[in-house]
Amino acid sequence: MSTLAVSDASFEQDVLQSSKPVLVDFWAEWCAPCKQIGPALEELAGERADVMTIAKVNIDDNPDVPSKFGVKSIPTLMLFKDGQIVSTRVGAMAKSRIAEWLDEVASA
Repeated sequence: MSTLAVSDASFEQDVLQSSKPVLVDFWAEWCAPCKQIGPALEELAGERADVMTIAKVNIDDNPDVPSKFGVKSIPTLMLFKDGQIVSTRVGAMAKSRIAEWLDEVASA
């Protein structure tokens, strides 16, 4: 399974109402660090498909959701569980760091 493209229109259903935790990557096509973490997120989406969804919101095409959640710089990764933000990270990270962070948050 690959990452899920989420829009302003689908955010509530795809993220806030999801039965699984959802990691949302706020990104843009012109953002080099966003492109840098893209492959890691795709891999993690496949590896963790049974326990979580990894979604991507293009901030240029979907400005409402990033504004609502106070996204000021990208990439911003927000982990949602039961419709609430449980953790946020800003900036590019190696796949191993993203995985460690997700493991820490999931066990909390």
